[in-house]
Formats: sequence, C-alpha cells, structure tokens
Amino acid sequence: MASNVGIEFLEKVSRLLSRQNKKPVLKPNRPLVLKDAVANRKLQKGEASCITEMSVLMACWKQNNFVDGLCTNEINTFYSCVKKAQTAAKNNSAENMGEEGRLHPQHATTLLRRHPNIRTEI
Repeated sequence: MASNVGIEFLEKVSRLLSRQNKKPVLKPNRPLVLKDAVANRKLQKGEASCITEMSVLMACWKQNNFVDGLCTNEINTFYSCVKKAQTAAKNNSAENMGEEGRLHPQHATTLLRRHPNIRTEI
C-alpha cells in the first residue's frame, strides 16, 4: 500500500511535468542551486550573567545613599564576576565558533565563497 502512494506521487509529478496534457509545466521561480552566501543575521544573545552580584550592589547603593566608598566589597565582587564572564565568553566563542554548534553567518559565507557551487545544470 505504501508503494502505491509512492507510485501515484511519481505519476502525478510526471503528469505535471509533461506538456502532453496541456497542463502547466512546473517552473521554479529561482534557480535550483545553492547560493554562495548566507544571510547576515545577528545571532541571539545568550543569558545575562552576574545578575545576583549586580542586584546586591544596587541594594547596597540604595541603603547607603549611592556612596561608592561604603560598597567597595560589592563593587569588587561584581567586577570580578564580569571579568570571569568575559573570559568564559571569549573561550566559548573560540571553541564553538557560534552558538549551539552553528557557524556564524560570516564564517559560513567565507567557506561557501571558498568552495562555490557548480551553477550549470546536470
């Protein structure tokens, strides 16, 4: 039964492709080859880091009327967290070259331009 569905589909495609039945021929509106470039879209940002340290710092400022001298411990912990997050982001971007195992669009475009597609029909 499953093979009948496949045969029926192939017959329908062949009918649509033939000019004998005076039906329109399937014509693609774009060439059936891949482009040598990828749309340059921005990747989605990841999660925010150091939120708890920032909220502790802001709470300290609010309690002490926004005097930096009284919140030096919280400021130092916040800046150390930011430095750790930046180094982790640099290491992560160097390893993965993108997010979730995907290439950045610029890297994909450079690779596609190095190895272009054959534009002639077979």
